[in-house]
Amino acid sequence: MTLPARGAPGVRRAPKKIALVSLGCAKNLVDSEVMLGALKKAGYGFVPRPEEADVVIVNTCGFIGPARDETEETLASILRLKRAAPRKTVVVAGCYVERDRAGLRAKFPEVDAWTGVRSFDEIAAIVEGRPVGGPDRTFLYSDVSPRLVSTPGTWAYIKISEGCSHRCGFCAIPLIKGPYISRSAASIVREAGALAGLGVKEIDLISHDTTWFGRDRGIRNGLAGLLERLARVPGLEWIRFLYGYPEEITAALVEVMAGPKICRYFDIPFQHADPGLLKSMKRGLDSSKALSLVERIRTRLPGAAIRTSLIVGFPGEGKKEFASLKRFVKEARFDHLGVFAYSPEKGTAACALAETVSPEEKEDRRREIMALQAGISLTHNKDRVGRTIDVIIEGPDPGTPGLWTGRGRFQAPEVDGVVRFGLPPGSAEPPSSIVRVVIESVDAYDLFGRLVR
Repeated sequence: MTLPARGAPGVRRAPKKIALVSLGCAKNLVDSEVMLGALKKAGYGFVPRPEEADVVIVNTCGFIGPARDETEETLASILRLKRAAPRKTVVVAGCYVERDRAGLRAKFPEVDAWTGVRSFDEIAAIVEGRPVGGPDRTFLYSDVSPRLVSTPGTWAYIKISEGCSHRCGFCAIPLIKGPYISRSAASIVREAGALAGLGVKEIDLISHDTTWFGRDRGIRNGLAGLLERLARVPGLEWIRFLYGYPEEITAALVEVMAGPKICRYFDIPFQHADPGLLKSMKRGLDSSKALSLVERIRTRLPGAAIRTSLIVGFPGEGKKEFASLKRFVKEARFDHLGVFAYSPEKGTAACALAETVSPEEKEDRRREIMALQAGISLTHNKDRVGRTIDVIIEGPDPGTPGLWTGRGRFQAPEVDGVVRFGLPPGSAEPPSSIVRVVIESVDAYDLFGRLVR
């Protein structure tokens, strides 16, 4: 690291005002919160805008091409600030650094310090230019790690593991984060209890493969057991897990999700429907098997919401394969869906395959799937008109004064729609963290209603 040490002769002391820019997924956000916690413990203060900061930290995402583009655009913007204020320090951390530190150094030589995914807890030393001896594997926080939660006070993420032991043909995560490492269930339960003590009502369990939890420790049905333990934590009302591999949605897991505190919400990235493409992707469950799983979930858990992620433009995806994907979406009628345009990732098996779909066609196919899903989502939402549902509060609606936003059990934070609602006359704010809202109108993604006393 090239930064001067705190108190070194002839240089100014380490600055106190820090702005942290967190890019990418919820897992990155938790890493950013851990960095904020470590910095707060070290005595630093925070400002919301990089323009106001003495130190700007960027936690990068390097998962796919668009994420890398966003990182580079962000760094270019922040380095323009540094040129105008040369005493500003810029530290860049995270996945993209781990993936291609040399390439980023060459593109952005003005950055003061770089760190990947191994030393988030040592960020204060990195800012101060002191040497750090990071571990040989990806950093994984615990319940005793300082953490400054940045999500609304009603809900928070808990990252239950790090890394991934799958080898999907298109995915660079194992190359960045290494093999799967589970936290102990006891540590997760303690963290959930501490969050509940702060007033958190919903926890969202996240990882690169949440359904794999405990396998590296020799534990069978680890996620099901963890959910059972979390359901006994006083104060928690909603428990949700995100990102589960379709082959790992077991009968034991579905059974546990019938409990009253567990949200009947399944985030299952099927990726595609065509058997040939799935084989190239090194993924399982073609459309027939996937549809059977969807039907089993909905039969066992009426009202369950199912979200999936899909990839378009994978090498070999012709008109026939894309038509198969559209049929799958129509038949599955997912509650929520996201689509990524395939991005070749260096070091993955698929990177050796010749690209057969142009960037323009990839984007056209992405838009076509999303348009198809918008109609399906609208139909799902129309079925909720007239119903009264539980809604967890997010906060005042930033776009419409007088309205508030929240989410139903069938909506995950940050990736799905929201519920927008008004308060009864004379009310300044909702009476509790979870309220009852009658749905009066909808669009393809959001619902609109009014709070019920």
